[in-house]
Amino acid sequence: MHPTRLFSLLLLMPGTIAIGAGAEEAKRPLAPSPVATREYRVGSFRVALRRDTQTLARLSPANEPAFSFVPTGREAERAGDGYNHLGDIHLRVRNPGSAWRDLDSAAHRQPIRILPASGRTIAAADISASLGDDSPVAVERRWRDAGEQLALSFTIRNTSAAPLDIGVLGLPMVFDNIISDRTLDQAHAQASFVDPYIGRDAGYLQVTRLNGRGPALLVLPERGTPLEAYVPLRTPHDKDGATSFTDKSARAQTAEGFYDWTVHSAAYAEREWKTAGEQWNTPTARTLAPGEAMTVGLRLMPSPSIRGIEATLATAGRPVAIGIPGYVVPMDSPASLFVKAPSPVARIDSWPAGALTVARAGGVRGWTRLAVHGRQWGRARLTLTYVDGQAQTISYYVTKPLAQTMADLGRFATTRQWYEGKNDPFGRSPAILTWDDEAKRIVDVEPRVWIAGMSDEGGGGSWVAAAMKQLDNPDAAELAKLERLIDGTVVGNLQIADGPHAGAVKKSLFYYDPSTFPALYAGDPKLWQSWTSWKPKDAADLGRAYNYPHVAIGHWVLYRTARNHPGLVTRHAWPWYLDHAYQTVVAMMRDAPYYTEFGLMEGDVFVDILKDLQREGWTRQAADMEALMRKRADHWHSLKYPFGSEMAWDSTGQPEVYAWMRYFGFQPQADATREVILGYDPTVPHWGYNGNARRYWDFLYGGKYPRIERQIHHYGSALNAVPLFDAYRAAPDDLYMLRVAYGGMMGAVTNIGRDGASSAGFHSWPDMMRWDPYSGDYGMGFFGHAYAAATYLVDDPTFGWLGFGGEVRTTRGVISIAPRDGARSRLFVAPAGQWMTLEAGKIARAEYMPATRSIVLTLDRADAGTPSARMFVSATTAGTRSFAPDRGVVERGGYTIPLGPEETRVVLTAR
Repeated sequence: MHPTRLFSLLLLMPGTIAIGAGAEEAKRPLAPSPVATREYRVGSFRVALRRDTQTLARLSPANEPAFSFVPTGREAERAGDGYNHLGDIHLRVRNPGSAWRDLDSAAHRQPIRILPASGRTIAAADISASLGDDSPVAVERRWRDAGEQLALSFTIRNTSAAPLDIGVLGLPMVFDNIISDRTLDQAHAQASFVDPYIGRDAGYLQVTRLNGRGPALLVLPERGTPLEAYVPLRTPHDKDGATSFTDKSARAQTAEGFYDWTVHSAAYAEREWKTAGEQWNTPTARTLAPGEAMTVGLRLMPSPSIRGIEATLATAGRPVAIGIPGYVVPMDSPASLFVKAPSPVARIDSWPAGALTVARAGGVRGWTRLAVHGRQWGRARLTLTYVDGQAQTISYYVTKPLAQTMADLGRFATTRQWYEGKNDPFGRSPAILTWDDEAKRIVDVEPRVWIAGMSDEGGGGSWVAAAMKQLDNPDAAELAKLERLIDGTVVGNLQIADGPHAGAVKKSLFYYDPSTFPALYAGDPKLWQSWTSWKPKDAADLGRAYNYPHVAIGHWVLYRTARNHPGLVTRHAWPWYLDHAYQTVVAMMRDAPYYTEFGLMEGDVFVDILKDLQREGWTRQAADMEALMRKRADHWHSLKYPFGSEMAWDSTGQPEVYAWMRYFGFQPQADATREVILGYDPTVPHWGYNGNARRYWDFLYGGKYPRIERQIHHYGSALNAVPLFDAYRAAPDDLYMLRVAYGGMMGAVTNIGRDGASSAGFHSWPDMMRWDPYSGDYGMGFFGHAYAAATYLVDDPTFGWLGFGGEVRTTRGVISIAPRDGARSRLFVAPAGQWMTLEAGKIARAEYMPATRSIVLTLDRADAGTPSARMFVSATTAGTRSFAPDRGVVERGGYTIPLGPEETRVVLTAR
C-alpha cells in the first residue's frame, strides 16, 4: 500500500461512526426526479423495469411490496450515468493483435432500441448504443417470466470483421446492501446482503435479508453462464481495486458496494490480477468468430427461507453439494461431501494435484457420498464434472491436525511475537505484539497506534490469542510468559492497578508524541496526521468498553488454569485472577458506560466469569456483577434489533447480546438474534464463505492493507459461531445451524499459517487473494474458536450418523466417535441432548449406545498438570434429564474425576 494511499484511507476511517458519503454521493440532488417504471407480476415477485433503460428498478415479494431486494428507494438518485443496475453488462474485448477495450453499458447511457416482446418475454431491447458508436459487439437483452423465476439474458454478437476475444464478461449484481441513512430498525427491515458461491456452473448468489426472514432470493445461472469470479466494482476515485469497471455509489462502512457476476475473467488475470494469489477458479476467455453470437443469462428465484435455500436449488435442478463437517479439513480428520445433481458425476479432479483425495462412498437417500481427505496444507479445490458437461468447483482448506495447529500458534506467539528488553518507553515489555508476516517482524510502531499498543482489537489480538490457547491446551513455558505479561505490563500499565479507577483499561499503550520521542515517527509525516495517531491523552482514555473483554480474558484464562491444573500457574493463586477478572467488569461499567450499551466482542466471557463467581461461592461479587449485566440485558430486551455498536451496523455484538438474553430468560430476543445472525452468516460449498459472518471494513483498523473489502474469516466468523452452537444444542434437529456454526468456528483455523503466524483475515478481492500480513485483531476470532471448539455426534434423518470434529464408527449398535477438534474437552451427543464439558482432562473417544441411551467417555491419562478431570454435564433439550457419571466427586457444580497412569473410563447415564 503506497503511503499516500494509506493516509487518504486513514483520513476517512471513522472514530465512532460510519464513514460518510463519498464525493459523488455528496453531489446528488436533494430531491431527484422520480424515475418512470413499468410494473409486472412474475410468479411471487412484483417487478418494475425502468421505462428508459429497461433495467431492474424493483424486485419485491408480491405480499410485501414495501420491501425490495434492489435499491428501489434510491432509484432516482442512482438514475444517472455511472450507476449500475441489474440489466447492465461489462465487457472487455479485443480483435487479434489489438489492445483490450472496456465496454460498459452504465458508463454513458444512450437510448435503448425497444425490441418486440412476445410469449414469456416481458421486455426486450438492443442496448448496443450504450457501449459506444464503434463497439465491435451488439448486445440484446431480454427479461422473461419463467414461472416462479425472473429470467434475464444477453445475446452478444460479434459485429466486426475479425475474431473477437472476450476476456471479461460481467453482469452487475446490484442489490440493496446499503445501510447509509437508515436506522438499525430500517436497515434490518429493508436491506439485504449477498453471498456468492463461486462454483462455476453450479455457482449462485444468495440474497438474504438483514432480519433473517424469508423469502431469500437466489440468482442462478443459465447454461453457459458460470460464476467464475465475483468481482467488486470499484468507485471512480479508487485507484486500488480488482477491476476497471466502476460504480459511483460510495463504498463505506455503511455500504459494501456492488459486484459483477463474472463469466470470463482472463483479461483481469492478465492485467489487474497479475500479482494476485490463485483465483477461486481458473480464469477463462472466449473468442467469437465474425457474426457469431453467444447468450448468457441468469434467473432470479425466491427461496421461502434461508434454511430452505439448498432444497430450493435442488427443486430448480441445480447441483447441490453439502460438506460435512465443512470445507476446512485437518489432515487427520476425514470429511464427507454429499452431492445431489440431475446428472451423475463423471470425473473428480483436485487442485493442486493430490492436495485432496476423494473416494466414492456409496449413496444415501438420493445423495452421492464422497469421502474426502486432506493431504497438502493450504488452499485446495475439487472440480466435479458431470455427465452433462457442467463443472462444479468446491473450495477447501487443508490444515495440520488441530492439536499441532494449536501448538504452533502458542509457540509462535510466545517466541517470535514476544517483545522484551527493548527499553520501551511505553511500558510494553514484556508483551506479545502484532506481527507483520510480510516483513517478518514485530510491529512496534504504527500510525494506527493501537495496532502497536496492546489494546483495542488490532493491538490486543495477539496476546488474547496466546491466552486463549491455554484454555484447553495449557503449556507451562507459555503460561510463565503470560503471567509475566499480566503482572508486568497489563496490571499497572494497560490496566489501572488501584485507586478510584482500579481495573479500568486504556485504549493503547503506544501513542504519538513527537516532542518526546521524535526519532520514533520516521517516514512520511502525513501518516501521523490523522485521528488514528492518538496523543498520550487519547491513548490513556478509559472509556472504550470494547477493550475490557480482552483484559478480562487474560485474567479468566489464568484463573481457570490455576484452578484446574495444579502447579502450572505460579505467580498468583487462582483467587487473585478471578478477582481481577471481576474488577475488570466492574470498572468497565463504571468508567466506560456508553459502549456497554452495545454487545461487545468476546463479551461471552463475562457470562463465564459470572458463573465462576457463583460456583466459587463469591455471592457478593456474583450478585453485583449480575445486577450490572441485568441493566444491559434489560436495555437490549426493550429494543427490536439491539445490535448497535460504534459502527452504523455491525456483526460482532450479537453473540454477547444472545448470551445475556439466554442467561436472563429472554428467549424470544435470543431467537431473533439467532435469525439475524443467519441473515449475514451463510453456508455455501466454499471454505472462505462457509460460516463467514459478514465483515468488510476492519482491514482499515487491524490489517496492513487497509481498504473496504469483504473479509474472509475475520474474527466475526468464529464469534458468531458461539451463539449458533448454543442454539443448535437446544434444537439439535436444525442441522443447517450446526453447519453454519462449524464453518465459522473452523474458519478461524485457516488464519493460522504453517509456522503458527496468524492473520487478521483473507483478502477476498481477486486482485489480492491472500492473507493480510498483520496478525492484527485475529485473537478475537481465536477466542471464538477456542471458546467453542467441540465435537458433535449427530444422527441426521437424511445423512445418518455424522461427526463434526471427530471420526464416527458404527459397530453392533455402538456409535463411537474419536474427537479431533482443537480442544478435545467438549462433546455434544445430539440424540441424547447431552453437553459434556471438561475444564481439565481430554476425551480420547466416546461411545453412545442408542438402545440404552448411555454414553461412555474414555479420558486421557493423567499428566503433571492434570491429575484430575473436571467435568460438567447438562441437558440442553426440553424434557431431557442430565446424565451423571459413574465416578467422581461433586465440586463447584461439576465432577472431579481422578485420572491415573492409564486411560479412565467414565459411564454416563440418566439420573
